[in-house]
Amino acid sequence: MPNPAPRQPALFISHGSPMVLTKSSPGRDFLLSLASHVERPRAVLSISAHYVTRRPEVSTAARPKTIHDFGGFPPEFYEMQYPAPGAPDVAAATAKALRDAGMEVREHPERGFDHGTWVPMILGFPDADIPVAQLSLQPYDDAATHFRIGQALAPLRDDNVLIMASGSLTHNLSAYFRGSQAPTEPWAQAFVDWVLDAVSENRIDDLLDFETKAPHAAMNHPTTEHFLPLFVALGAASPGTPGERLHTSMDGGVLAMDAYRFD
Repeated sequence: MPNPAPRQPALFISHGSPMVLTKSSPGRDFLLSLASHVERPRAVLSISAHYVTRRPEVSTAARPKTIHDFGGFPPEFYEMQYPAPGAPDVAAATAKALRDAGMEVREHPERGFDHGTWVPMILGFPDADIPVAQLSLQPYDDAATHFRIGQALAPLRDDNVLIMASGSLTHNLSAYFRGSQAPTEPWAQAFVDWVLDAVSENRIDDLLDFETKAPHAAMNHPTTEHFLPLFVALGAASPGTPGERLHTSMDGGVLAMDAYRFD
């Protein structure tokens, strides 16, 4: 008998600046090793901080284009392509799962890969031979809403679909561009440590209330779109199972490149 398909985890990854594509760093090294942390999936469902809508939207494109949704980078960055096929079947299953959970879902037939999707994929899965579907974030909604989205998507893991939630554990770009004089700013490290403890101890309620409970939450996330992907991955975890931190490092003293696995 053939071996059964593996049950995939849900991952939260920090995708970093597009400079991670060429600039050596611990975060880049981790993304280069991404495939080693999972069994090969039949498809990936990406939930990116750079695909935002008012209501959940899935990309049903069969041949998604590569979107260069950034500015001020070297010319070669705008020539990079990630020609992976889309995954219309996974998009359809995603839409059905969310509708079955009582959510309104739209479909986008042409949405391409934004850099929150293709940057980690081009480093972790450079052959571009794994189909990828995408689901949008709703930055106007709260962490609990995204946790429920993750709960609805959990069965996809049993169909050998890797859920990849792509954001940033901390994301204060103003502080980043001002430049930090410290290897790690204390306010950023305090947030990183709090998240590690809360995830490791499976403190779901505290995590959902991070804007009140986490130290320096507003400083680390002036807007929440880069942290909300964590809650999709968290919701897709098996109930009662704490997450595992796969990587931690800091870019520019303030941008945490942490990654978590949820089984």
